[in-house]
Amino acid sequence: MNLETARREEDGAVLATTVWRTGPGMRAVSSALLGGGIGPVAWVMNAQVPGAYSRTDPVEHLREMAAGLGLAGPGVGMLTAASVDRTVRREDGGVAVATTVGLRVPTWAAAPEGATDPELAPIRLDGAPRPGTVNITVRVPAALTDAALVNAVVTATEAKTQALLEAGYPCTGTASDAICVVAPEDGEPEPFAGPRSRWGARIARAVHAAVHAGALDYTAVLRARAGNGPGR
Repeated sequence: MNLETARREEDGAVLATTVWRTGPGMRAVSSALLGGGIGPVAWVMNAQVPGAYSRTDPVEHLREMAAGLGLAGPGVGMLTAASVDRTVRREDGGVAVATTVGLRVPTWAAAPEGATDPELAPIRLDGAPRPGTVNITVRVPAALTDAALVNAVVTATEAKTQALLEAGYPCTGTASDAICVVAPEDGEPEPFAGPRSRWGARIARAVHAAVHAGALDYTAVLRARAGNGPGR
């Protein structure tokens, strides 16, 4: 997974974006705003936005950024208020993972109906999802069936939650996390990607390692800021 980093200025801030040009013959499953679902993919973009992001057209915004970077063909675009410069990468048995971890408001997935969620309160995009704060990109070097792609998302999400709990965050994630799993189109597709399958186990370990490291890094940044030390 060869990540390129680009920078742009927006609202007076210099913001980073990572781009992975996947090459031909790849497909993805994703929950991202742009390019979500299952289908062919030529690139994956994770773009940082200001903490007070207020655009009501995030999909169009992602398209504008993709065009500015010369990205063509089908792609996946994710937004995050977390620092993209602090992207964490891990590998396990051929599976590669890149993640950005921001935990401003850790959230439990199941909450009482009508409960106020401070994650969503400051920024409402006219009903559209807020930019994700734990974004995960996974590359698997083996073809996967549609069911296995979905299973890979479940496995990665379980590993993410395990990592956050072990890092001291009592949550399942944030209210707006996003994920993208990419695999080749060619080859005999693997039917399983659960945590005890060959590729699922590798996905779980790589995601766990990356998110755990990212969560600890986020904690260190918060402590540095509290003590007026270095940090972003």
